Amino acid sequence: MKKWTRNQWAESIATAGMLVLIGGYAVYSYQGELRLASKALLIGGGVLLLGAIVLGFGGIVGFFSRRSSQLGTNTTILSLAVLAILGLLNFVSYRHHKRFDLTSEKLYTLSDQTKKVLRGLSQDITIVRFAKSPNAQLNDLMTEYKNVSPHIKFENVDPTEKPEVAKEYGATHMGDVIIGAGPKHQPIEPSAGEGPELAYSEQDVTAAIMKVTRNSVKMVCFVTGHGEKLTSDSGAQGYQLVEQGLRKEGYNTNSINLVTENGVPASCDIVVIAGPAQGYFPQEATLVSKYLDGGGKLLIEVDPETDPKLGDIFQAWNINVGNNVVVDASGVGRLFGTGPGTPLVVDYGDSPITKNLQGGMTFFELARTVSIADSAKSDPQAVELLKTSSRSFTIPKLVREVQFNPKTAGPLSLGVAASRQAGDKSSRLVVIGNSAFAENQWLGLQHNGDLFFNTIDWLAQDENLISIRPKPPTARRITLTESQMAALRWFELLLLPGLVILAGVSIWWKRR
Repeated sequence: MKKWTRNQWAESIATAGMLVLIGGYAVYSYQGELRLASKALLIGGGVLLLGAIVLGFGGIVGFFSRRSSQLGTNTTILSLAVLAILGLLNFVSYRHHKRFDLTSEKLYTLSDQTKKVLRGLSQDITIVRFAKSPNAQLNDLMTEYKNVSPHIKFENVDPTEKPEVAKEYGATHMGDVIIGAGPKHQPIEPSAGEGPELAYSEQDVTAAIMKVTRNSVKMVCFVTGHGEKLTSDSGAQGYQLVEQGLRKEGYNTNSINLVTENGVPASCDIVVIAGPAQGYFPQEATLVSKYLDGGGKLLIEVDPETDPKLGDIFQAWNINVGNNVVVDASGVGRLFGTGPGTPLVVDYGDSPITKNLQGGMTFFELARTVSIADSAKSDPQAVELLKTSSRSFTIPKLVREVQFNPKTAGPLSLGVAASRQAGDKSSRLVVIGNSAFAENQWLGLQHNGDLFFNTIDWLAQDENLISIRPKPPTARRITLTESQMAALRWFELLLLPGLVILAGVSIWWKRR
């Protein structure tokens, strides 16, 4: 029997060491963590390799002394250097990653509101999806949330394997997604899809986070009885979408009647008077004034050619509500399908309400001017929120044909926000010369919704929620007639292949 040399023993031990290392890595990958078995295999493989190097050290030195080995070594070192550089770049990009969202509506970028909410978290939020298989869309969305805040934790849990977790969170169906913050739990309803491919919107996830992190839920009360906009109205001119949006923001809503309630109920944190068509009784106006003087928070939307009989309140708060109709002669509104009776606002005052709206647009169908009556007065503190273009002007009432009037030309103010101290409380009032901007048909246009909800947040003294909200994606479908479909089929079947063949024949003819 032939006796093995030291080099042969070293090669055999090195081979065994590599196999043991590979086995240890395989066990580690299968178990998902470094346990005793994988540790023993990895350490054993390392010891065998070290022993092989010591045993065959002389052969290794002789091998690298050859010219061919030196060239090979240089190549190996260069390859390892390139791999090291690539690994370092990958590590740096992982720790300091940068993503680019090229979609027109920034569909893969979290909104300003979500980022504000996440950065303001002071406790851990656990989001759990109870299902056997993961949801790719939700996993991607949760990655974005975790990138913004380390307080966000997300996991997929199989309720059949961990029924105790499902019971703790109150999960009753496969596919439930529930947010937990301490003892509080809030389910998230999917926005679209069926079966395992349910889609979850950023709006709903952020709304659920706000609900479980708020210590109390504030009430927004809408006054009724004078033809105001109704939150129960799902028509074009209703305020149903306003109510839905407020609930997503973590508010509760209610409708009140000042006469039957004999004032503003104590449960109302914010009161909204949205476009009254008839005037308030003197005793009702007194009740509203008393509510403000006691530290109330009030939004009044006044449409043109109406008289809500709230002039004493406007006067006491240094606000002038014009008896006019604003006309926008700039023609910009035509790009959005609106006429001169719908002023477009791109200039905003210095207020937390409109700070994030700079550069955006808001639309007001049939508006009247609302401005500061005496700019020299310092009480209350007031700011004009919305300014129309210089090509806007006012007319006494709405008529079919109008001409530009330079005497009443803009910029014109359409809204004022004012505040004053009422003892140890802060009274806040916002007056806007239009109620249509928050109707169902207008709320989703540009920044109309942001203006309304920012106003409520400011009145509620929840300035941390004032932001630009996530927008739903715009449906971009192409609808073709039968003749257009037929023409497209002919193009696909005959014209396109014919052009390719013609190009090929032309190239062959030139080269022959």
